[in-house]
This record gives sequence, structure tokens and C-alpha cells, in this order.
Amino acid sequence: MKHISVVDRSGADEVIASSTLPQFKVYTHKDLANIPQLKSLPGATLFDMKVVSSILPFRVNQYVIENLIDWANIPDDPLYQLTFPQKGMVPPALYQQMAQLIEQDAPREQIQALATKLRTQLNPQPNGQLEMNVPLDRNGRRLNGLQHKYRETVLFFPTQGQTCHSYCTFCFRWAQFVGDEDLRMASTDTAELHTYLAEHPAVSDLLVTGGDPMVMKTRHLAALLKPLTEQRFAHVRTVRLGTKALTFWPQRFVNDSDAPELLDLLTHLVKAGKHVAIMAHFNHWREMDTPIARSAIELLRKTGVEIRSQGPVLAHINDSAEVWAKTWGMQVKAGIIPYYMFVERDTGAKQYFEIPLAKAWMIYRNAVSQLSGLGRTARGPVMSASPGKVEVQGVAEINGEKVFALRFLQGRNPDWAYRPFFAQYCEKATWLDQLKPAFGEKAFFFEEEYKEMLHSRRSK
Repeated sequence: MKHISVVDRSGADEVIASSTLPQFKVYTHKDLANIPQLKSLPGATLFDMKVVSSILPFRVNQYVIENLIDWANIPDDPLYQLTFPQKGMVPPALYQQMAQLIEQDAPREQIQALATKLRTQLNPQPNGQLEMNVPLDRNGRRLNGLQHKYRETVLFFPTQGQTCHSYCTFCFRWAQFVGDEDLRMASTDTAELHTYLAEHPAVSDLLVTGGDPMVMKTRHLAALLKPLTEQRFAHVRTVRLGTKALTFWPQRFVNDSDAPELLDLLTHLVKAGKHVAIMAHFNHWREMDTPIARSAIELLRKTGVEIRSQGPVLAHINDSAEVWAKTWGMQVKAGIIPYYMFVERDTGAKQYFEIPLAKAWMIYRNAVSQLSGLGRTARGPVMSASPGKVEVQGVAEINGEKVFALRFLQGRNPDWAYRPFFAQYCEKATWLDQLKPAFGEKAFFFEEEYKEMLHSRRSK
């Protein structure tokens, strides 16, 4: 342990943030036996963790273990559920296959081969991530490491940012972390990104994502982001950085070795006229309830960036209106803008975390009803499906038929946005493809055009 004092270099007050912190220490599935807090758990629980973490990626750091998890409330603690594998996170048939191999003490190569096979049954990279979202250059070559689903927004996956300080058990990008190059989205070619942006003046937003770009050294982030202040990128008005670091390693903004340089970089981008948004992933109010997390939020806000919060509604973690109301209320107080309540995507451990759309909407409705207008900026519940971002606006009865009222917030065709449409009410439906059109319609208004898009892309 070492004592570090960090000067807030962005303000005249020179506020000093001091913390006694451990060095960054991470555990993976190979290290489960070395985590002291797990030694008191039943042997069956540890075996379940070993089985599940052989299929889905597992990574947790010391800060999370010591500061976020309530070890007196295991297994119900939401931050424990957020980070540690549970038996129900993979389907029973897959669990049994892997458990059998581990019980037999099978060779590592055999376990890895089975894991690769089982992962294909968990819908890796869902909703057109690889098939539909990867753009082509002028010669028809795939630009791996980029995604361009919506007209205004390009996503970039820098290779150095394709891990996280810890992994979320619900992560819809889990396939990024299993070592399968056929599934991984990543690019080391920032010049390729810059060329693409320069050639597409309709793009106003760049989202740097992963993984987590905040695992990158500041010098790598600077090489990626500083050129965007050049005149040829004047049309790229917004830079978004998707990160869970405010939860899993707030030290990144406070007292990491290059934290001052990171804050300077963000300040530079803002002063150069860019709107810089930290797209912070929060799943529970307790993630913000540590002194260093509060310091990190304060330091970020002083750079001039905007912090927006998003995250899915999840069984075992936050399927409660009270949790969301408290989370959004704390965020407003801290100067964070509630942005999205997502629906758990149909991939990975979805069967463990997913909840019906009807319940998700009630949670959202009851949460925002407890807040002032400043806390009602979050849109939800939202499915980030292949056709686009679909918001469940509510449940209504129209001409005697109970229906879901839906709309696109974003669509593969921009003209789909904010056009209302209706689906038959279903108490069990958890995703868009489980919904049927209301009022006797044979298909939703966008389906024929979307099928044409699929055919066109697959023919290239």
C-alpha cells in the first residue's frame, strides 16, 4: 500500500485528493483459489465458478473485491452478482458438459476446445455486430475494428482497449474477451479510422468503445483523439468514450501514473470545441458510493466533459424501481446525466439476467415517477436490436386490444426514428424478436426494408 496525493490541476482551488490505495491487482479464472474472500464459500459454489468461468470470461480486481462487494451478503449482493460467475449464467446442458470435463480433471486443451464449442451456442456478437455493422472501404474491404450502424455515429474498437479493469457478468461484448480472433472486433490502425471519418461528412459522433478505452495509456488515446481537432474533422462534433472505469477503477482519473495527462487530454479536446461525453456504465448506486469514485467524477467534470450514465435492467442486480430511482437521483446530484436504461441483450448469460419487457417498463415507470424532471432524462427500457434502438414507451389498450407502444430512437434507416408502432402485449417477451404486430398486421412497418438490407449486405 502506498499513499498518493493528487492535485486537481483543472481548477484554481488546487483541491487535493488523497487516498491510500493498493496497486492494481487483477484475478482471472486461473486465480479463483487465490482470492481470500472466496475461501469461506461452500466448495460447490467455487466449483460452479470454475465451470462457468471456463465458458464465459471472468476478471476482477482488488479494488472491486475490497470496496464494492458486501461479503456479508453473499450470494445476494448485487456487486458480487455483477462480477462473480454464478451457476445459472450458462444453460444447464452447457454447464453439465463443462462440469463433467472439470470433474475428470481433463487436459487444458480439451477444456478450451469444449469452451469454444459451447460459446457458439451463446449467440456471440449478436444483432448484426459482425455481419451488418462493420463498414466497407471504397474497395469493398471490411474495416475491422469499426462499426457504422447509424448514419451519424461511428464506433471504434482500439486494440489496446479490448479488455476491462473488471468484467461484468452480463456483458454483451463478452466474445471480445475469450481469445477467439474470429469473434473479436479490434483495430490498431487509427489512420484507417481517420480516413474513414474524413470521407464521411455525415458522421457527427465518434464512440470509442471496447472493452474499455480507459485501460489504454493516455499517449495511445492522445494519438487517436488529438487529430480530431484538425479542420478536416470539423464535422465530428462529439467524442464519446464508453467506460466502466468510474466503477471498476476510478483511480484511472485520480492517481494513475498518467491520470493528469488524461485529464489534460480531455480538457484539450473540450477547449478545441469538441463535445466530449464520458458514457459511464453504472448498474447500481453503490458503484458511485466510494470516496475515490466521487473524486473521479468531480475531476472529470472539471475538465468540461459531460458524463452520461447507461446500463441494462438486470435480474439479481437492479430489477427494482427503488434501485434505479436512487441511482439516477445520486447521478443528478453528482452532475451525471441519466441517459439509457437498456434491456439485457440476447447473448451470453441472458437467461440469468433477462426480465420481461412488461416488468422492465414498470420498473422504469415507477423509478422515474420518484424523480424530478432532471432525473427523467433516461430513456428506457430500450432494446439495442439489429434493426435499431427500440424503446418500450408503455402499455395501452386500444380498441379492446392490449398492446406495447414502441418506437425507434435510432434505426438503420434514419426515417424509422420516432415512428410509433405497436406489438401484441406479452407478459413473457424479453426481446424484439419475441413480439408480434398488433391489430392483425402481418409484420412491423420496418421488417420488409430490414430484410432487404440483410440481403444486400450478405450479397456483398
